[in-house]
Amino acid sequence: MTAPGPTTASGPEGSPADQASALPPSADVVGSLSPSRASDFLTCPLLYRFRHVDRLPEVVSPDAVRGTVVHKVLELLFDLDAADRTAERSEAMLEPAWEQVVAERPEIAAQFEADGLDHEAWLATCRTVLARYFGLEDPRRLEPAERELYVETVTGSRLLLRGFVDRLDEAPNGMLRVVDYKTGRSPRPGFEAKALFQMKFYALVLWRTRGVVPSVLQLVYLGDGVVVRYEPDEADLLACERKVEAVWEAISEARTSGTWLPRKGPLCSWCSHRSLCPEYGGTPPPLPAADVAPGSVDGPGPVDLPDPVSLPRPPGPEPGRSAPPPPPPA
Repeated sequence: MTAPGPTTASGPEGSPADQASALPPSADVVGSLSPSRASDFLTCPLLYRFRHVDRLPEVVSPDAVRGTVVHKVLELLFDLDAADRTAERSEAMLEPAWEQVVAERPEIAAQFEADGLDHEAWLATCRTVLARYFGLEDPRRLEPAERELYVETVTGSRLLLRGFVDRLDEAPNGMLRVVDYKTGRSPRPGFEAKALFQMKFYALVLWRTRGVVPSVLQLVYLGDGVVVRYEPDEADLLACERKVEAVWEAISEARTSGTWLPRKGPLCSWCSHRSLCPEYGGTPPPLPAADVAPGSVDGPGPVDLPDPVSLPRPPGPEPGRSAPPPPPPA
């Protein structure tokens, strides 16, 4: 396989990222990365290959669909007048949000039916997760500057960084708070690095495009009602940029050599492609004859797999790191 050369900014036709991008299709970039794709490669290079080179189908879990539906409700909640942003109103928005997801991905409903999933019981779990949000924030006191904000920037090495931010709050003095909702449980203390990498990635792009380092990166875990906050500085974001560049270099080397090594770990139990993994006696399919451009990146699909930190944790005491959230930026 030849070494990857310069590519255009365009990824797969019709992807949400391409529709939102302000870059012309002819933009001279060496490739592009989103936080999720970088995280896939860091978790397991072979997983990256299965998802983004082979583009193998994956079984979508009820947990992942729950995350998509709840995210949709929290996005649309702020379309309402402040006084109407109540728990009761949000609960009434769940069924329409589910119907919208199914309209975009009818195979999800078919999979639920084939698996014999009790729709009402599953919807009740969505209500539980959504209700927990109102114990962490009061949306009547918030006026987000942006929701589902597409961000992108090109680094000095011509690598395109892009992704979608759940929510961006902006204070009158220009201070920024980046908020990301997680419908799973929070990681144990000391294991937040993977989720914070995603947030630092977004902060880096915002810094490069707006000239402002976000004041707070906030992860809202609705699975157990924990809020994790981090205050980045320029050194943090420069380190993140170096890490992203190193990840891209490693991806390019794997594309050049055609060697995608598996990395065995605790997340293997949830991998849809375990039967194809050499670590478990499987054989990966041949690489596609016409490999996709190394820089091609989809935007977030209607349904994403759960973040590793959202997976069930082993039995043990809860971290107990939840605290009343601070007032919105003033």
